[in-house]
Amino acid sequence: MELNNVKDIENAVGVTDDLLTTVDVLIAGAGPTGLALAVDLTRRGLRALLVERQDRLSQGARGTGVQPRTQEVFHDLGALAALQAGGGNYPPTALWENGRITETAVMIEQTDPTPAVPYSNALMVPQFHTQHVLHARLRELGGSVLLGTELTAFTQDSAGVTARLRGADGQEREVRAAYLVAADGGRSTVRQAAGIAMGGPPLPPGAAVLADVRVDGLDRDHWHRWVLPDHGFVSLLPLAGTDSFQTMIAANSTDTSPESVRALLAAHTHLAPEQIREVLWSSLFRPKAGLADTFREGRVFLAGDAAHIHSPAGGQGLNTSVQDAYNLGWKLGQVLRYGAPAALLDSYEAERRPIAERILDTSSRLHRSGSLRRGRDLHQLDIGYPDSPLSRELRPGTAEGVPRAGDRAPDAPCTTADGRPTRLFDAFRGPHFTLLTLGATDLDPTALPADPALLRLVRVGGQDPDLLDTDGHVRDAYGSAPAALLIRPDGYLALAAPAENATAPVTEALGTYLGAVTAQIAG
Repeated sequence: MELNNVKDIENAVGVTDDLLTTVDVLIAGAGPTGLALAVDLTRRGLRALLVERQDRLSQGARGTGVQPRTQEVFHDLGALAALQAGGGNYPPTALWENGRITETAVMIEQTDPTPAVPYSNALMVPQFHTQHVLHARLRELGGSVLLGTELTAFTQDSAGVTARLRGADGQEREVRAAYLVAADGGRSTVRQAAGIAMGGPPLPPGAAVLADVRVDGLDRDHWHRWVLPDHGFVSLLPLAGTDSFQTMIAANSTDTSPESVRALLAAHTHLAPEQIREVLWSSLFRPKAGLADTFREGRVFLAGDAAHIHSPAGGQGLNTSVQDAYNLGWKLGQVLRYGAPAALLDSYEAERRPIAERILDTSSRLHRSGSLRRGRDLHQLDIGYPDSPLSRELRPGTAEGVPRAGDRAPDAPCTTADGRPTRLFDAFRGPHFTLLTLGATDLDPTALPADPALLRLVRVGGQDPDLLDTDGHVRDAYGSAPAALLIRPDGYLALAAPAENATAPVTEALGTYLGAVTAQIAG
């Protein structure tokens, strides 16, 4: 059943009046950011209410590039397999002149996967498919989206946020939430109501028509491109998992009607009007760049385009946005469910705003240059938080290339103690922390929380190992020195401690994240 209105959503997932009055987190905006956050919070056992002003999930292919790091996020959230089933690789670019292909080039660099990096290339997935997959995952977990529901006003106090929601029927409801997250786009009404300003570097003025179309007479093995005399262009990208193409038309037109899209394609390519069979969706794109002055105002957080707006050059916007949600989700979970200090939430802005600023600079530079080449620097695998207040590197003299506190925790194929193949990402997968011990350590397991929903101990090598480094991939990824590594739920190293006297720094670090739970163990 397609879920296109509030009534369908409520009937499908059993939304109750109680859910509409008291929740843990209220999320405004059901794009990829809001959906990813709702999935993460729901799998943590929190009550997340996700509202969307439109009466359906947004249409259009829009942002199509899911970078390798974001694929790792979606693997953890349980959505990657469905995305891969509806996605594919980007084809080479074909340049057309006078009705024929004159040149082909690989625009997006392809690399082979490695044991440490299992997803090594950008995955082309239409954004509407990404949203449908995340929505299906949310429903599978028992969560919901209220479509046709607009957040019209809110107030906050020291204990929570009170918001007014107006449904498609015009009726208003009051919702009380511990926290409100604005994932409602670049023109975020929540950001404006919170009084948070946004500024950013200027981009060259211009506009382009973006549309999803069905056309005849083009192969699906190329990303087709025509360069216009005034330095404009037309492109047609065959969308993986569909029979349609995404077109971008930069040709001094702002008319997005189906008739105009058809006429523009016929005028600037060799295609005849009758070959443009159907215009499925269209929109006007104007490049913008912006960064919110702060990502938090009291109990209100900004995520995704509400916090930062990027040029699409380089395919960074959606990916940065989903990773905002991934960073914020586990922190809200620790505070709301396990009593972690509320100060943990301060690290969201401390970690994510510098990343957004860096990526904003990158995408703006690519936009100004007009370069079409895309390499590994855009995969976001090198993003980390070495300067975060949450990152503690205690090992002296770490060898070059060994991940340090704040870095992404790499994958590694290995085997269970009884010889079954597995990998570290499977051990990390889930809302828990992972304590990864390498080799012999003097860690005292009785000092750790016994709840696997909070923390899982995974021993590689040493006495009574859980995993065996059969082919040396763990050693290659993490180095040969024994160590105790505390890995956050979002896959970054929070603590890297020597094998000797490991119990004290591990339990101290856990106190930052598990609050009262660790205090009970210590008592």
